[in-house]
Amino acid sequence: MISIISSSFLFLAVASSVHGFVSPAIHNKIAYSSSLVPNQFVPPREQRGCVLYMGWGPDPVWSSAHVESMDVANESGASVRMILQVLPETAAEYTVPGQYVQLTLNEETQPLFMAISSPPNAESPYFEFLIKRTENNAWLADAEPGTQLSVSQVLGNGFPMDDNLEGFKYDFPTQNILLFASGSGIAPIKAAMESGQLNVAAGGGGRTARLYYGVRTAEDLCFVDKFQEWESMGYQVVPVLSRPSDGWNGRTGYVQNCLEEDGVPIPRNSGALLCGQKEMAQSLKDILTKAGVFEGRILTNF
Repeated sequence: MISIISSSFLFLAVASSVHGFVSPAIHNKIAYSSSLVPNQFVPPREQRGCVLYMGWGPDPVWSSAHVESMDVANESGASVRMILQVLPETAAEYTVPGQYVQLTLNEETQPLFMAISSPPNAESPYFEFLIKRTENNAWLADAEPGTQLSVSQVLGNGFPMDDNLEGFKYDFPTQNILLFASGSGIAPIKAAMESGQLNVAAGGGGRTARLYYGVRTAEDLCFVDKFQEWESMGYQVVPVLSRPSDGWNGRTGYVQNCLEEDGVPIPRNSGALLCGQKEMAQSLKDILTKAGVFEGRILTNF
């Protein structure tokens, strides 16, 4: 899963950020060497003598990008929302929600894997990212508008929605979509919902959909200003708090507990997208498959 992964996330959709950052396990596999100079222009789509040694995935092909805007993403201030302007050819590579890129500043910074939280749009040269602050990513989380970064080509296959949710591959059509996100794992899930590729329709006549979004406190919820819009698109939004305040009257615990309480409506006609901690994802997969959901319709982006 990449969301780029915060330390505890495995991006189920790619490595946890590519849930939002890269996990320590992945960091330990990375050796970065480059002649990059801070804020130096990076020739478009040029492989610049930068080698990322990894056990998986292609070597990055770097190009120039710059920070368009930075905004606080939640009340706690623990996450920020970044808009990054990229080259048109980079934007055109992004076609499936759940895909990700690598970002770096200079030779002193390890590249971070970041899931794109905006939906694919080849006509817009802007990518949105949700960045959870950690002790190692201040160079990105505190970047000022105008900061120049290097961005890799778009990576990963994203959520394989077209292959597994459409048609009659599993004999039963997909009529119900369940989405699960914890923490910064909401980033690629947001991209999927806003892309239109899930074919969810509000007001009946289309697929039904429910989002379970788990965080610790209400102040940690990101994209709260989008909840009403998602509801109008046909997504029932269910925030779940593991450490609620006394005034919270919504769902509590963890998203997998809520699924157990609610059950799976028409499991043979249901599909799911997951992005969050490894334990959460495995628990959800167990619950869904035992309920009768086809394993191939339980999708991650990694």
